Amino acid sequence: MKEFDLEEGETVILETRKHWFFFCAELLPYVLLALFPFVLPSLLQLWAPTAVFAPHLVPGAPYMRVVLGLWLIALWTSAWSHFTLYYLNAWILTNRRIIEIKQHEYFNREVSSLLLSRVQDTTTDVRGFLESLLGMGDIRVQSAGALEEFYMHGVPHPERMRDLILMTAQTAAKEELAADDKQGI
Repeated sequence: MKEFDLEEGETVILETRKHWFFFCAELLPYVLLALFPFVLPSLLQLWAPTAVFAPHLVPGAPYMRVVLGLWLIALWTSAWSHFTLYYLNAWILTNRRIIEIKQHEYFNREVSSLLLSRVQDTTTDVRGFLESLLGMGDIRVQSAGALEEFYMHGVPHPERMRDLILMTAQTAAKEELAADDKQGI
């Protein structure tokens, strides 16, 4: 990714995205909609007034092949759009900061960063059976002097990430203190 430049001496420690479960959950409606044209004739036969239309909506009919092709192309395009947004949204932890990349639409991206030396509080929130079972949750990172906090929803293994953020923040604060001592501040 080239949405941001690393500073001199800065290294990427961890890059993560939402848990895979969220991606699969967003794709489920597309799978169901892709199957819909194949079960539609059978559904129409269940109710007598619509049964006369069922033979005309069989996927093998020549005009239905065109309709089915357009339907599947539209679904594929929409599903690909969800994958693109899933892939482009990321959280990156470096040895100096947390970087959040939010892709709102194809041409609307927001990149925010938070210096680790300013981190005051990090909270994880794992709610429910499914989140506990799959190891996903939310993280809130509060910084010194800022009203806004970083909120990461659906992070895989939030406790590990929280511990990594706190450990890296502590190291970054010590390095900043050492640099200030060298400069005589």
